[in-house]
Amino acid sequence: MNKTNFKMKDLPISARPYEKCISNGPETLSDAELLAVLLRSGTKEESSITLAYRVLSECTGEDNPIGLCRIGLDKLCRIKGIGKVKAIQILCAIELGRRLVTAERKELLAFHQPCEIAAYFMPRLKDKKQESVWILHLDGKCRILHEEKIYEGTVKAALISPREIYLSALEKEAVYIFLLHNHPSGDPTPSSDDFTMTKRIYDCGKMLGIELLDHIVIGDQQYISFVEKGYL
Repeated sequence: MNKTNFKMKDLPISARPYEKCISNGPETLSDAELLAVLLRSGTKEESSITLAYRVLSECTGEDNPIGLCRIGLDKLCRIKGIGKVKAIQILCAIELGRRLVTAERKELLAFHQPCEIAAYFMPRLKDKKQESVWILHLDGKCRILHEEKIYEGTVKAALISPREIYLSALEKEAVYIFLLHNHPSGDPTPSSDDFTMTKRIYDCGKMLGIELLDHIVIGDQQYISFVEKGYL
């Protein structure tokens, strides 16, 4: 589709995003057309599709949606033609997509391998701007019982409380736990605090009989497993 400006009424009905979706299904829409449906309207100078192309370009430098996953409310609102309402609509659609991916993985995966846990958490953690520490509680067959974010901010070993972790694990009757956190830099190489935190939690778990199976650090489309690396 030509990205130069045009009025929506100038398009043939079959090329308008709403009608195209009704006739052929949402999978036939381009990234810009899907975003145009979310935006609903353009500006006095631009149609919703032209605005959508510009948003994608300003967020990513090219016509694909990946940059939208890494942009915040303030930056979206600074794009001409995107007010707070449109920005919130975009961010909520992205979050819904993340949750759908997570829910699908939760149903399909048996959590026996580090790669399965990493794949489950990758969509929600890889683009976060702050470090976020999560605990995954599992039963005796490694089925998920509960997941819990226990900390957000710069990870320091002294700030992560094994006591709180295992109180929650006991409450949920967990047999095993997984520890996960992300590195906003995209490099999942563990820090000294990561090693210290892991050892404290692992040692406490051995005493309580709730085994820490692994600590996984999430980066940008990559991860490091303490078990796979022989650190645990």
